[in-house]
Amino acid sequence: MNKKILVVAMLGLGLSACNQAAEKSVEQTVALDSEAQKFSYAMGMDVGKSLKNLDAEVDADAFALAVKDVLAGNEAKLPEEVAANIKQTFFRKKQEEQMKKRQNAAAENQAKGEKFLAENAKKDGVKVTDSGLQYEVIKQGDGPKPTPENTVKVHYKGTTIDGVEFDSSYSRGQPISFPLNGVIKGWTEGVALMPVGSKYRFFIPAELAYGERGAGAKIGPNSTLIFEVELLAIEK
Repeated sequence: MNKKILVVAMLGLGLSACNQAAEKSVEQTVALDSEAQKFSYAMGMDVGKSLKNLDAEVDADAFALAVKDVLAGNEAKLPEEVAANIKQTFFRKKQEEQMKKRQNAAAENQAKGEKFLAENAKKDGVKVTDSGLQYEVIKQGDGPKPTPENTVKVHYKGTTIDGVEFDSSYSRGQPISFPLNGVIKGWTEGVALMPVGSKYRFFIPAELAYGERGAGAKIGPNSTLIFEVELLAIEK
């Protein structure tokens, strides 16, 4: 091997070993023996998680320096008004990014939902109401039909048009009861079509579901949803 290359390789290995030793040394100097040390570390964990959730580029050394200055009563390296403006600018940009991302998701979901419903409406057994609600009968019962003023007992499963399950009473092993006029429009209209003992599958357009606001982490804005609903009883 060329001597020059050998020297460079050895130097690289030496620097790597030094860096690892330095990191190990830092970890070893931070003890977690006293209650104050444990509390300090626990607080650091909380702050670290909060910063990580912001999806921001954070310099750990600069952050630690600020904490040390504040705790020691040292003069801050940034004036208060400058620090406030920096944070305000960051959060404004984050909010704008999130709004733009949500608008794009809403437009994409709307287009996907409209395409899905247009194709689904052509399938055998799928019926479409005046509101745009689509449904198919899996099992037809012979009991009475509820009105929006009734409280009903159902088993159900909800998925997106991509097949992602977001809720299921079957998974919980327990049916649910609720006033029929207290849920999304697609449910109010759809379940009222069902005789007790029936099981239907509903394809609910976004405007009859959660609309632009969406719901939770799995139901984005303007999402078309699919529900399988089994009407067990009308409760008195």
